[in-house]
Amino acid sequence: MAQPELTIAYRRVVDLTHPIRPGIPVWPGDPAVQFETVATIEDDGYFLRQFRMGEHSGTHVSTPSAMADDGAGPDSISAQALVVPAIVIDAREAAASDPDYALGAEDVIEWENRNGTVAEGTCVLLLTGWNQYWDAPERFINLGADGSMHTPGFTPEAVSFLLDDRSAAGIGIDTHGVDAGRDAGLEASRAALRKGALVLECLNNLDQLPATGATLAIGRLPLVGGSGSPAAVLALAP
Repeated sequence: MAQPELTIAYRRVVDLTHPIRPGIPVWPGDPAVQFETVATIEDDGYFLRQFRMGEHSGTHVSTPSAMADDGAGPDSISAQALVVPAIVIDAREAAASDPDYALGAEDVIEWENRNGTVAEGTCVLLLTGWNQYWDAPERFINLGADGSMHTPGFTPEAVSFLLDDRSAAGIGIDTHGVDAGRDAGLEASRAALRKGALVLECLNNLDQLPATGATLAIGRLPLVGGSGSPAAVLALAP
């Protein structure tokens, strides 16, 4: 059966990707981003660098293989799954007053009361305002004296509600993880990845998107055997 023709209407293209450079925030224990010049115009007639970074550094997509030995990796994400409608839940006020804020299912329902039911196949993006700290890595990671990260995120219950009750395609956030920092077991990530959902992290410029009506175009490296991949994420916005 032929696939139905799909149309995307948009006025603006918003880049949701952080530039990659040395010194960007990385998950505690992950390798720092490094660049090394291996050819110069003066010596070789062309300029070339090699770089090193973790699969979960910068704007990135996490895949089931990050949590399970038999999980699918970034090379298994279909092209069809990389173009997806998106909604934005604005939690900046809550996150500003409580860095450990975690979006609950009741918060999603409250958003739906104002904007309509989350449509099937949607990627749900949580806007916390955390991207404002990107150039201050210690503040972005916000590691406390207790050894825990204090950053906002999703509760596992909200993830399960979105995937099971609303058939969402995935979740995304502007912090370093979809889990609130207090979720030491990364249960929100596990709930999403068990379902094979898209998980996007370290997104940028979510404040430039409307609550509804945007479409994401996600570019990922099909890293064979990987746990995730750096990603270039564009939003096509009305």
